Amino acid sequence: MRQSIGVRMFNVYNIMFMIVLSVITIYPYLNQLAVSLNDGEDTIFGGITLFPRVFTWENYRTVFTNAGFLDSLMISFLRVVSGTALGILLITGAAYALTKRDLPGKNFLINFLIIPTFISGGLIPTYMLYRYLHLMNNFLVYVIPMAFVFYYMIIVRTYFQSIPKSLEESALIDGANEVQIMFKIMIPLSMPVMATVTLWLAVAHWNDWTTSLYFVTKKNLYTLQFIMYKVVKEAELVNEMAKASAMSGGDAQSFKVTAESVKAATLIVATLPIVLLYPFLQKYFIQGIMIGAVKE
Repeated sequence: MRQSIGVRMFNVYNIMFMIVLSVITIYPYLNQLAVSLNDGEDTIFGGITLFPRVFTWENYRTVFTNAGFLDSLMISFLRVVSGTALGILLITGAAYALTKRDLPGKNFLINFLIIPTFISGGLIPTYMLYRYLHLMNNFLVYVIPMAFVFYYMIIVRTYFQSIPKSLEESALIDGANEVQIMFKIMIPLSMPVMATVTLWLAVAHWNDWTTSLYFVTKKNLYTLQFIMYKVVKEAELVNEMAKASAMSGGDAQSFKVTAESVKAATLIVATLPIVLLYPFLQKYFIQGIMIGAVKE
């Protein structure tokens, strides 16, 4: 079918716009990757674009040899796995229950759950509550508070409501109970929205570092993101030491890393798992957002 001039001009403009948008989005990440692989002393002179001038692993060695790195990596991995699994279980169960028209107190439950979405007690009441519940310096402080998110539950609930009720009725006639219906019918038919919520929960758990900052003092319970935060602070200290040495007549070249180079390595280490995971969930992500957010 022959396209009009207007349609062809729009296609050209759309392609150019997407190319520019892709460059704007991808370039900063590739630039930080190049900086992380470049010698810290050379990075000070600037001009690093997409490729390192003086290749080195020293920046990553500084990050990986930091005390407690492997322990924090394990804590973060366990947090993502356990927190995401518990969150999916609770969110899915609540979403399925709230699709039932005959659920007693359904409207009250929805209103009760939506209030904390807009009103928060603040940091000090939260700290006191966690201390009262003995969550301080406890691994469960990473899992329990983020186990239920009302917004995610609404998206899953809307998706469940798009599934024909006749499937549930047929399963009930065949003798299935509500739990079997949820796990054997609703969840398998809702993989797009399940993948979407799973990705959201995993990213939230992986990126969170403030929980360790506020509620954890035991070093063996620090998460990777908090360790990365400390590495950045230590890198700034190294940079200050190098400057002080140079001003006093010392050899600043003895410092092989700088704050900028270690920050770049920290950024890559902290974001790489999510960057690698996202392409496998992207096709479910878009579909889950569209179907779960709109109810016709």
